[in-house]
Amino acid sequence: MARVPLPHEDPFADVVISIPSASAGAYNVSGNIGSNAASSSQQQHSSAQAGPAFSANLDTLDEPVMTTIMRDLKNIAAKMRQVLLPTGDKNILKDWDLWGPLLLCLTLSVRLSVTAPASQSSIWFTLVFAIVWCGAAVVTLNSKLLGGKLSFFQSLCVLGYCIFPLVLASLITLFIPSIIIRSVLVGVAFAWGSYASMGFLADVNLSKRRMLAVYPMVLFYFTIAWLVLISKSLLG
Repeated sequence: MARVPLPHEDPFADVVISIPSASAGAYNVSGNIGSNAASSSQQQHSSAQAGPAFSANLDTLDEPVMTTIMRDLKNIAAKMRQVLLPTGDKNILKDWDLWGPLLLCLTLSVRLSVTAPASQSSIWFTLVFAIVWCGAAVVTLNSKLLGGKLSFFQSLCVLGYCIFPLVLASLITLFIPSIIIRSVLVGVAFAWGSYASMGFLADVNLSKRRMLAVYPMVLFYFTIAWLVLISKSLLG
């Protein structure tokens, strides 16, 4: 029970105020501000170093147009070389693009339309262009339905680049009127393009259904080869 102080006594005489000392460890504030600041500084420094390199690898908007064009042309040339030498790096065609197939298709369409009758020139151009792209799309869909793992555009890229031997044959036969020599050149180009495109089926587990994928592909290249063979020569 608390004692009531008398009038002449100090009411705060018995009050004891205790202030904890820092040495007693009541206020234990510790930390390593220096290391945190250094760590933060190192992270900012590494981010600053990685930032320009990262943007340099992905951002091509600031590079000259000629640099971009030359890089794309080198990639197209490398993929055409792969078609001519099918035993090389087959994965290069999986890095797909449609610029190469488009250039090859346009070249073939112009070549066959040049030697066509004047009244049928535009028809031949449209016919060849449609056969190449629609045929490649049909072969791709057939392969996908049979279990192909390549994407749609990867398949179009492979099939489009593999007409390169037939495009070369069409340019050579432009100056060869002999049907025998033309047949040999076109036959070799047809076999070459078909063989190169077989890498297109390398990742497909078809087992007994392999012919179901090979037949449309061979028919696709045979159709293009036949158009090249029946085209006229500039020399007769």
